[in-house]
Amino acid sequence: MPDIGWFGRAQNQVSFRGGPAAHFFYGIRNVKAMEPAARIEELIAPSLEHAGFRVVRVRLIGSGRHTLQIMAEPVDGSAMSVEHCAEVSRLVSAILDVEDPINGSYMLEVSSPGIDRPLVRPEDFERFSGFEIKLETGHSKDGRRRYRGRLLGYVEDCVRIAAKGESGEEIFDISIDDVASAKLLLTDDLIEASLAQGKANGNGHSE
Repeated sequence: MPDIGWFGRAQNQVSFRGGPAAHFFYGIRNVKAMEPAARIEELIAPSLEHAGFRVVRVRLIGSGRHTLQIMAEPVDGSAMSVEHCAEVSRLVSAILDVEDPINGSYMLEVSSPGIDRPLVRPEDFERFSGFEIKLETGHSKDGRRRYRGRLLGYVEDCVRIAAKGESGEEIFDISIDDVASAKLLLTDDLIEASLAQGKANGNGHSE
């Protein structure tokens, strides 16, 4: 299901758009590169949570004129609507107008995570255990950085995944600090679970 996006300038002008082997990988995340987005998330998360939204991911990209990408979802698990995106946009714009954490002008982009959502926090990897994911690490281990397989949860600061290895399916434990990107894969199981969640929430749509 396509993500719903709400885009706008800071001035709120808007438009649409066999026994498995175990592996343990550890790495160091580039904290400095993440500081601006982390700071913005720190500023906006409390207000959005008070309004009934959870921040999924914040990205600040580009140079000169930045694009601030905010992915959010209702905390009650209901579908993220256009109205929700507009509300998040207004809240974020009001906060950033006061705090002014971005130098110069920027484009604000608000969207829902969609069904094949990114996995960012430890609770994401716990919540979606059992589903198929695609993961890329920041550092290469034995010449490999990309993994595709079944998520087995989050164990001792590591993402555990069952993926294809040299001797068939193997279990890999990857430090969350070395996870550059991870997302759910669109499968029948995921779609069925999303539809069931939507029905449970009374909206009939994905989260």
